[in-house]
This record gives sequence, structure tokens and C-alpha cells, in this order.
Amino acid sequence: MMSGTNYHAGQAAEANVAREYERQGMHVVHQRWRGRGGEIDLILRRDDEVIFVEVKKSRSFHRAAQRLQPRQMARLLAAGEEFLGGEPRGLLTEARFDVALVDVTGAVKIIENALMVA
Repeated sequence: MMSGTNYHAGQAAEANVAREYERQGMHVVHQRWRGRGGEIDLILRRDDEVIFVEVKKSRSFHRAAQRLQPRQMARLLAAGEEFLGGEPRGLLTEARFDVALVDVTGAVKIIENALMVA
């Protein structure tokens, strides 16, 4: 269970990441979207593309990246597939999974296409 401090730090990290994507011309359409497969921190759109984002915060980018485990990646992919099932083009929708790392200073590092379907 997350402490109140960790919860608010996670929300602040997600807000930082959302602002970074918006500067790049994308629009946040869902925050903490929950499906049967799990939760996706941010879902954004740019034209017809859907961008799923998992936000990881820690003291450093390296430590934040280490927090993403294989079981969580599988849940994220399942949740993304569920979300795309509701799109007009379904699983043919152009989509990608990014991981956004946030360090202790609030700096953001986005790794595009970090999760790929094998």
C-alpha cells in the first residue's frame, strides 16, 4: 500500500510527465486508466496515434528504470490491448508504449517504444 507522501509524489511525477508530452503536441486523454488487465498511468493522443505511458519515479533515472518488472510490463501490455479494443480501428490503431522516468529533482526522461510486443 502506498503512503500518502508516495501517492502525492507519484501524482506530481505524472503531472510533470503530462506537461512534457503536452509541450510535444500530445493531449492527455486519460490519467490512471484502469481496465481488467491493470492500470496505465497516462494515455495520450497525437492525431490518430495512442501513446501509453508508464511513469516511474525514484532518486535517479537508473533506479526508476529498475522499478519496471517483467510482470508489470505484461500487465501494461494487456491493459493497452484492452484499451485499443475500444478504439474504432481496434488493435490496428497506431500505438506505442513509453516509459517516463522521473528523478528526485523532477527531471523527466522519456523512453519511447520502451515496451514492445514480441
